[in-house]
Order: sequence, then structure tokens, then C-alpha cells
Amino acid sequence: MDFKLANALGRIVELKDRSTGAHTWRVTMYAQAMAEADRMPISEVLSFMLGAVLHDFGKIDVPAEILSKPACLTEDEYRTVQRHPIDGWERLRRLGVDDPFVLNVVRSHHERMDGSGYPDGLCGADIPVEARWFAVIDAFDAMTGFRPYRDGIRETDAARAIEDLEAHSGTWYEPRAVEVFKALHGAGRLDSILDHLNDKDGLLTPGTPLSKDVISMAHDALLTSSPKSADHQHIDAIIKLAKQTEIKS
Repeated sequence: MDFKLANALGRIVELKDRSTGAHTWRVTMYAQAMAEADRMPISEVLSFMLGAVLHDFGKIDVPAEILSKPACLTEDEYRTVQRHPIDGWERLRRLGVDDPFVLNVVRSHHERMDGSGYPDGLCGADIPVEARWFAVIDAFDAMTGFRPYRDGIRETDAARAIEDLEAHSGTWYEPRAVEVFKALHGAGRLDSILDHLNDKDGLLTPGTPLSKDVISMAHDALLTSSPKSADHQHIDAIIKLAKQTEIKS
């Protein structure tokens, strides 16, 4: 999958889950920073970034009322949310994506080192290393990203998030990944990413409008990646929303 389609799909997921603001784009920039700091080969850097763009692809199948629910989720609702890594992985497989870096990030970014994560309850080295690294990124942005129920990012919030990552290093998170991420934060190399659309205005910003061709491409990909017996009403609804941001020629 090329970045043009991946970016379109990422944009559409965030249109559905507006509570996360520019989460997808921040974690993608964090992924690039971490991969380059660890001197990954360029092909792996690009695959890691692509996995970051697509990590929440499965949320396209989570009902909007659950994603935007301001109160605590019920057990059934939480189980529905926990399906999104598998749903995203399955959609990518139907689209012919076979890059293990991408697929592993999408499926396993909520696994924990002690086996308490989901969807497969993997632990330690059984969790693909790229997913272990991305889990640190995803958790940090979840703790520092703007939410409707929480003020915008402050430096104290970032420092507290780093402390939380360190506290769970080796139990939830890959120690080497925590070490690299902490070093990047300490050197100030994450500051501009932290600030990227990370406030109330950023939550409401629709972002760069999508072209008609890109929306059509995303629509086709969503239909192609759906199970044959699937109801496409939720896809039609999100594409309709995307068209409201369409570039007018």
C-alpha cells in the first residue's frame, strides 16, 4: 500500500474518531523520530511509519457512538473497541498488504510485555519488536494528546507520561523503546510533534481537504477490505463526511 492511500484511510479514520484530534499524524512523526534514532534501515523506517498511519484502521468498524462516548464504556463496548486491531489487520490482509512491519504494528500495538494486553495476550519476545516499539509511542500520545475531557498538553504532562512509561518498562513496555523515547524527549526532539494540533482548535480542525480521487480511492479500499456479507452503511456514512471536506475544483 502506498502512502497516498494510507494517508487517505488514516484521515478517514480520524474523521470518524474526532476525539483523538491529530493523533495519527503525531504518532507517525514519533515513529519516524524513533526509527531514525535507532538507525533502522530506510525501508523499515518507511514501513514503521506506514504502520503508524494505519494502526487504528480497524476503528472504521467501531460504532461512532462508542468512539465518541464521554462516559465509561460498558464491558461489551470495551470488547468491541478491543476488536479494532484484528479488524484493521484483517482489512489490510484483504487489501493484499503483506509487509510484516505494517501488519504487526496494526495487530499487536496494544499487547503488553507481561501478557495483559490485547487482542492475542502475547507477552515478551512473542510480541513483534515493531509493535513493542509502537506501543510506547501510542501510549505516550494517549497520555499527552488533547481530549475533550482534558486540557491541552503542558510540559508537566509530558514529563509525567515519560515517568509512567518508565514505571511500566519491562512489564507493559519494551525497555529499549522507553529508553530511546525518553532520550528523544529529553533532547527536545519531540517538542514540535507534541504541539502539532494538540489543543481544542486542533481537535476541531478538519485538516487538509481530500481530493475527489483520493476519497474515491479510499471508498474502494474500504469496500474491498470489508467481509463479503458486511453492511456498508457505516462506510457510506464516513465517506459522506469525507466529501464535506472535499477539494472543490
